[in-house]
Amino acid sequence: MLILLIFGIWMLFFDANSWLIHDELDKEIDKLEGNKAYFQKEIQSDRNQITKLENSEELERFAREEYLMKKDGEEIFIIEYEDSLQTKNDE
Repeated sequence: MLILLIFGIWMLFFDANSWLIHDELDKEIDKLEGNKAYFQKEIQSDRNQITKLENSEELERFAREEYLMKKDGEEIFIIEYEDSLQTKNDE
């Protein structure tokens, strides 16, 4: 009986395939599956954005909004709101 008890304790806590190691690995797998779901959603969002950008009007709109590009002879005014400005206290 003592040998079985020692064997059981060894297998649960000290062996390379112990219950503690399996528990850690299960937690890591759950975390990675959560990351996988997030990144798959982001990939789908990026694919939708790429599909939109195949249209030249959408590409022009994206360039204007994200990179502040403009046509020749055109002026751009950037409007910033007070709550979006960084102050010394925010840094």
